[in-house]
Amino acid sequence: MKLLSHFRILKASLRFIIFAIVLHIANSSDFDELFEADWAPDHIVASQSDQIALSLDSSTGCGFESKKKYLFGKASAQIKLVQGDSAGTVLAFYMASEGPNHDELDFEFLGNVSGEPYIVQSNLYINGTGNREQRHYLWFDPTVDFHTYSFFWNRRSILFLVDDIPIREFTNKERKRVPYPKTQAMGIHGSLWNADDWATQGGRVKTNWSNAPFVATFQSFEIDACGLSADEIDIDPTVKCGKSGQFWWDKPVVREVNKQRRKQLKWVRDNFLIYDYCGDIARFNSEGLPKECH
Repeated sequence: MKLLSHFRILKASLRFIIFAIVLHIANSSDFDELFEADWAPDHIVASQSDQIALSLDSSTGCGFESKKKYLFGKASAQIKLVQGDSAGTVLAFYMASEGPNHDELDFEFLGNVSGEPYIVQSNLYINGTGNREQRHYLWFDPTVDFHTYSFFWNRRSILFLVDDIPIREFTNKERKRVPYPKTQAMGIHGSLWNADDWATQGGRVKTNWSNAPFVATFQSFEIDACGLSADEIDIDPTVKCGKSGQFWWDKPVVREVNKQRRKQLKWVRDNFLIYDYCGDIARFNSEGLPKECH
């Protein structure tokens, strides 16, 4: 039964990939065409094989950002996480707009002591408000090889995907007065930094700097989204990117594939979800659970 379940999950993922290829060929470019360093460039090293290594030591971490901002579509990167004792460290792959009322989609990989599993924390900020964390274990060791982490974003929903299997969905519930990110174009970012005040076991385990430098590696960036360049920064992104049905991610066939993904989401939730803010009644006791949790 388990083998059959895994087969169905992989089969549904393959259908989604085929539909995406048929509707629109994804763009794949090298790092320098898409990104630039925005923090400690001397700690970001590009190899001849088009891999980008981010390093963290006791002096600093580092980060990069995309040259364009994007509204709707799909953005992916293959990542191999810090090996060995990574306690206290956080590797982030995320999308974010600018300003105090920004929107943001986060993958944060929380390091752990050797032999303990990585935790993947996802979060969303909408109009500057976050506190929408979920935490998952993974069904593989993310330090041994590269795996693909993706955001898929359209007007109806946002998917967080690992190897094209969704681990989280945030659906548009504006009819219930729940805000949804659909007007702010977001840049794509990666960073590696020290967060030993909270990242590992609630901050009880600190970063062991004798293990530095800590290194995480990115490769094979894929961005198939509506992009706005620097000279379009003053343009309303919804004018260029907001027309319904304009792009492949709004096509009806994508909606049908997402129905099959509910089985995948259930498999992940049943087996790997370890924290969901929508179930944390004590945390929101004074104000009640957020509207999207109902």
